[in-house]
Amino acid sequence: AVNAAFFILCSRSNPGIITKSNQLLFLYAYAYDGLMFQQDAECPTCAVRKPARSRHCGVCRGCVHRFDHHCVWVNNCIGAFNIRFFLCYLLTLTSMAASVAAVTASFLVQVVLLSNLTLGHYTDDQGQEHPVDTFFLIQQLFLTFPRIVFMLGFVILLLVILGSYFCFILYLVLTNQTSNEWFKSARYTHSYSEQYSRQEGYRNIYSKGVWANLAEIVTPLTSPAKKRK
Repeated sequence: AVNAAFFILCSRSNPGIITKSNQLLFLYAYAYDGLMFQQDAECPTCAVRKPARSRHCGVCRGCVHRFDHHCVWVNNCIGAFNIRFFLCYLLTLTSMAASVAAVTASFLVQVVLLSNLTLGHYTDDQGQEHPVDTFFLIQQLFLTFPRIVFMLGFVILLLVILGSYFCFILYLVLTNQTSNEWFKSARYTHSYSEQYSRQEGYRNIYSKGVWANLAEIVTPLTSPAKKRK
């Protein structure tokens, strides 16, 4: 239920769509770095000035404030206003996969213990007797419970993928980056290696420390009130 709630929040919430009527709300939220985001740049499709860290999404047909990526899972852009929901969605998905893997593995362990399989022996093709090892246990469990063992393997793979992706998004949040900026930064570091020292490369000017970066996800930045007029 919790996972479904975060899925709905991700898919139905406004990620921070920028329009002509609300562009002042976002225009001064972030400073322009002069490299990845240029001042006075305009989106040719939306015909609005592009705030720093925004990008046009061809699927959603609009510019998104603090654009991260367009997620096909939730069929919506992930931006400043719903990145917190997306992070929680990934966390609940990962937790669900971990729970299913733990319950399934626990069942198989109980089967092994109750049947005393670990105390047994088996005879190989040459007629030699060997104590039961891990490979033999897995083979026996697969022959006895093929669907359960296959499901466990699939869920573990899913857990690794989801867990890795969650950690990646969490890393971006803690360092105040977006997926869009992270992928572009490597290209800019390479392209501008002569302009910037090789030791520094592209520098993220938006990170304010772990706690401030987390607070920014919970309460997205918008333009100061005095600049909205």
